[in-house]
Amino acid sequence: MSAELISILVLVVVFVIATTRSINMGALAFAAAFGVGTLVADMKTDDIFKGFPGSLFVVLVGVTFLFAIARANGTTDWLVHMAIRAVGGRIALMPWVMFAITGVLTAIGAVSPAAVAIVAPIAMGFAAKYRINPLLMGVMVVHGAQAGGFSPISIYGTIVNGIVAKEGLPGNEIVLFLASLVVNLLIAAVVFVVLGGMKLARQPLSTPALVSAGGSGSGDTPGEDVSPADERVSLTAPRLATLLGLAALVVAALVFDLDVGLAAITVAVLLSVVWPETSKTAITQITWPTVLLICGILTYVAVLQTMGTIKWAGDSVAGVGAPLLAALLICYIGAIVSAFASSVGIMGALIPLAVPFLLQGEVSAVGLIAALAVSATVVDVSPFSTNGALVLAGAQDVDRDKFFKQLMVYGGIMVAAAPPLVWLALVVPGIW
Repeated sequence: MSAELISILVLVVVFVIATTRSINMGALAFAAAFGVGTLVADMKTDDIFKGFPGSLFVVLVGVTFLFAIARANGTTDWLVHMAIRAVGGRIALMPWVMFAITGVLTAIGAVSPAAVAIVAPIAMGFAAKYRINPLLMGVMVVHGAQAGGFSPISIYGTIVNGIVAKEGLPGNEIVLFLASLVVNLLIAAVVFVVLGGMKLARQPLSTPALVSAGGSGSGDTPGEDVSPADERVSLTAPRLATLLGLAALVVAALVFDLDVGLAAITVAVLLSVVWPETSKTAITQITWPTVLLICGILTYVAVLQTMGTIKWAGDSVAGVGAPLLAALLICYIGAIVSAFASSVGIMGALIPLAVPFLLQGEVSAVGLIAALAVSATVVDVSPFSTNGALVLAGAQDVDRDKFFKQLMVYGGIMVAAAPPLVWLALVVPGIW
């Protein structure tokens, strides 16, 4: 049995054990990375540690810490209050507002995880406050980010178009952008209906008073009550400082292209220095089990990449005789691997691998690249991807194990359904 096949079988075993024995999948994945890396791939420990997603670790810790502070001092409640006023109290519009915000952020140049990191905690807090299905809200945020993710001036769009140009393939920036926009918009519309979005239109705005997680309302002192009849939430000094910190985070990520995680944890630390009591509450709300899960899985995926399992799978597909079938398999590989790793990284690996196949001219290069790009990004709701992990980390007042499984099932549906659908629409017609 080849080392590549062994590594895939071990991944399947990790999933089975984690599902049946309720063991943190990240811990199992770390053990698998150590076992497969040393015994099968003859890797040194340092090589295994190179696959640890340090930047994602900081993003998860920094963002959840910062928004835990925002929740504890009532800032998220204030933002929810303002959002309700902006849409005239129409709760059903809020998932679409979040979809649009993340879409605009990525379309003008934000990296998808950066946009989700900024919007998801606010959106998930709103979902908890107004009894909106958290899966619905999380899905709308992520698909919104991907809807704008391939505009000609976006990060994803620039990278993919650059790879296409470098490899000498025909490309079309508009087809790439519109393919992602339309597919994600259609998926969001279906999900909105299926997960109860239409019922929100009949939901009255008779909700609990806007009080913070620490029990504080318009004041700074924990336990200070706000009358349910009082819809006004005051902008206190801690909340104003937190809003300024969030604005600084947006500017740091979008304008100066600084790391979201480091910027978030810096803002959180500055707020903690001034209001240490809030920080003590917030530090316990960092979702460490989620951090362990995501970092463990991605470390194992990095071992697979290092030992050549991903390339092995790609080469196997390239050897398929039927061009259309090979194109479908490439989309499936992009979707499956991207559900556990970097979407851009997967596209960067698969597009060059497919160059000899595409240059034969039997399959539209423009159509296949657009189909691959969409297949590799619509699955990012998976809790093992950065975006899905951020949604999971930002969820409030939910059973995390149950929500994790919901995200995993939804991600699995996307992995199974998206590649053939975009293949039928973009590759089979051969008109692009």
